[in-house]
Amino acid sequence: MPTKKIRKPFATGDLRIKPIERSETVPSVWYTDPAIAEIEKDRIFGPTWQFIGHTSKVKNPGDQIIGTAAGNPILIVRGKDDVVRAFYNVCRHRGGPIALEDGCSNVLQCKYHGWTYLLDGSLRGVPQFDRVELFDKKDFGLVPVKLAEWEGMLFVCLDTPVAPLERYLKGIHERIAPINLASKKFYRRVTYTVNCNWKAYVDNYLEGYHLPHVHPELCNLLDYREYVTETAEYHSLQHSPFTGKDNVYNSKDGEAFYYFVYPNFMMNILPGRLQTNLVLPISVNQCQVIFDYYYDDITSHSAIKIIEDDISYSDKIQQEDIEICQHVQRGLESRAYDRGRFSVECEQGVYHFQTLIKKAFQRGNDQ
Repeated sequence: MPTKKIRKPFATGDLRIKPIERSETVPSVWYTDPAIAEIEKDRIFGPTWQFIGHTSKVKNPGDQIIGTAAGNPILIVRGKDDVVRAFYNVCRHRGGPIALEDGCSNVLQCKYHGWTYLLDGSLRGVPQFDRVELFDKKDFGLVPVKLAEWEGMLFVCLDTPVAPLERYLKGIHERIAPINLASKKFYRRVTYTVNCNWKAYVDNYLEGYHLPHVHPELCNLLDYREYVTETAEYHSLQHSPFTGKDNVYNSKDGEAFYYFVYPNFMMNILPGRLQTNLVLPISVNQCQVIFDYYYDDITSHSAIKIIEDDISYSDKIQQEDIEICQHVQRGLESRAYDRGRFSVECEQGVYHFQTLIKKAFQRGNDQ
């Protein structure tokens, strides 16, 4: 019986980048070691753009949405001056939450001790603080976070960004034209908990190699023979025309676009709909995947029928992915596995993602 190797998070050669034809996959310890998960918060998630939500949820003053970035709670709110701002969702008193769910209010109030903030993040009310000395409310406003918008989607970055958001998404708008993502209307959020490392879930998303074996029904929708992967600086695209067979989208023309935006955001674009996926680490062997569904029409009876069929179909595919990813995690944790090799034809997206991970770890080592 082989023995699982004990190795440091970054052993000699782990960060070396080779052409895909000669490259190995990243070591299994990167999917199983809690020390790597901690390093990722600073080197991967801190300096990259993290999706929080859609502008349609903050249309009016006081509207607010919450999310998570690099393990930190985030609050986005539209002010009375019509400016959308992002803050840590953390009270400056003793760390309590400002908001527990999306909603709308005239002021922001900590759910722990009732400190209140204006919508611009400035501290307004501090109950029972009259006897506190050397205390100035101006010094205790909510801590702001960098915020950027693209096609109606709101992203935050906690540290100095590796690159502007526009570079991460460069060329996508032109590639999918005349599709307009900004005009899509939010319909529903569905959240899954998956017992695998977040990178194992992303790896799975980034290749169609597994489709005939894990999603045979999906091969009736997508023409697997024409499945193509393209890579850019910070994103990759998998696309395929439809097979022409009957499908849930009632469409025999056009194609499906599956975009991955480094490090943990996906956009699945099909006729009349946008589905975003956000992958959030929970622990070294568990992640949360948040699906948001947007459509051109979310009100007509015929559209609702298609939408519900779409979400049901997507859930079936997701359950198949969850099952295989959880099996993969157990394989990564086993004694039998350390590294693998890439299919040059089918795994360009996985190689691209793992290369970006290596570069992030390299930057950290250089500092």
